[in-house]
Amino acid sequence: MAHHLILNKNEMLEILKTYSIFKINKLLFLFSISFCSISISQNNNIAIEGKVVDEFNYGIPYTAITIVSKNLGTSSNEEGSFNFLVSKNETQDTLEFSSIGFKTLKISIVDFIKLEDKEIVLQENVTMLSDVVITSSKDYVKRAVKNLRKTTITDPHQLNILYRRWSVEDSICRFYIEQYINAVDRGPSSFISKFTVKHSRTSADYTYIKRQQKLHALMYMEQQNPLRRGINVGAYKWKKTGASSYDGEDIVIIEGIRNDSETLRLYIGFDTYGIYKVERYNILEAGKSIKGTYIYKKHKDGRLYLSYHNREWKDQEKYSDRIKSLISSTGKTPPNSIPVGYRHEVFVLGFEEDKKLFDKSGLTGQMDMTLFKIPYDSNFWKNISLPPETAFYKKNIADLESIYDVPIDTQFKYSN
Repeated sequence: MAHHLILNKNEMLEILKTYSIFKINKLLFLFSISFCSISISQNNNIAIEGKVVDEFNYGIPYTAITIVSKNLGTSSNEEGSFNFLVSKNETQDTLEFSSIGFKTLKISIVDFIKLEDKEIVLQENVTMLSDVVITSSKDYVKRAVKNLRKTTITDPHQLNILYRRWSVEDSICRFYIEQYINAVDRGPSSFISKFTVKHSRTSADYTYIKRQQKLHALMYMEQQNPLRRGINVGAYKWKKTGASSYDGEDIVIIEGIRNDSETLRLYIGFDTYGIYKVERYNILEAGKSIKGTYIYKKHKDGRLYLSYHNREWKDQEKYSDRIKSLISSTGKTPPNSIPVGYRHEVFVLGFEEDKKLFDKSGLTGQMDMTLFKIPYDSNFWKNISLPPETAFYKKNIADLESIYDVPIDTQFKYSN
C-alpha cells in the first residue's frame, strides 16, 4: 500500500531550495509583482465561441465542431463549451456539430455569428439497436478491426495537434508541458511516420523526481492505442453493453475483458463497422495502471480520424537517498516510494491532405518532450485557437497553481 507524504509550504520551500528544483528567488518575486494588462495583437481571425447542449439544456461533452470542407475545428469540453478561431475568408463556410448519441447539426458560420444566444441544441438520436441481439459480439469486433483500413484515413495526412502532459507525484500535478505538433499519420491501422514540434511551453517545475520518458509522449499515445498496437480479439470475452448513434449511423457498444486485467469498450458503427470511440482500462503490474479514451470523427469523405484523446498512467517510484535525506531534515519520515504518473490530453485542431503543404520545419526526435529546446513564442500562444478548458485540464492546473499560488499564465511567462 502506497504511503503519501504531506509537506507544508515551508518544508517544500526548504527542499526545493536545497535541491535546486526551482529558482525560489524568482518565484518569490512573482508573489509581490503587480501585473499590467497586455494588449493582444490584432489579426483577421474571428472568435467562434458557444455551447452545445441537449434538449434539457445539459452540455454535451466532446462534441466535434468542424468546418467540414477544410477539416478544421475543435471539440467541446465536458460542459459542452467550445471556442476556436476562423479567418474572415472562412465565414462563408459551414459548421458541423456531431456527437455520439445525437443528430448531427449544420449551420453556416455567418448564421452562427448572428445568433444572440450562442447555444447549439442537438436532438437525441433514438436508436432501436438496444433491442437488437448481435449473434456474436466477438465476430463483430473482428470485422471492425479488419475493416480499419476501409473505415479510417490511410493516405498520408498531417494532423495539427495540441499535446498536453502533466507530471504527477504523490497524486499532485507538479509540472506541465504543452506543445503544438504537426504529425504525418496514416490512420490507426499504421503508425505516425514523422512529427515536428513547432511550439512548446512549460509551467514551473515542482517535481522531486526528474523522470523522463524515453520517447516523445506522442509515441506512447500510439503505443497505448489498442487500434494501433493491434487487438488480439480472441484473448477477450466480448459482450454488447449498449447502443447509440453518430452522424446518422447506429452504434453498437461492445465491451471486452481480458483476464480481469484489461477492459476495452468499443463504439462500432452498425453498418460501416467504423470504430468511433475506444475506452481502455488496463491494470499492469503492482502499482501500475493505464486508462485512456480515443475519440474519432468523420472526414468529409466519411472516413474517420482522431479528434480527441486523454489518458493517465500510474506507477510507483523509489526516492533517491538524497531526497530521503532532505525530507528527513524536515522532521518527516520518508516512505520508500511515492506514487508517480503522467496525465495526457490531446486535441486535433487541424487536418491537411496536400503533401506539398506538410510541415518540414520544427524539431523531431525520439526523446522526452522536455528535451525539445524550442524558443518560447508568446505571440503564438496568445493567438492560437486553444480549445476550452476541460474538467480534466482544470483539475490538473489547479494542482499546479495551488502549490505556490502562482497562476499558470505567470508560470508560463517566467519559466520559458
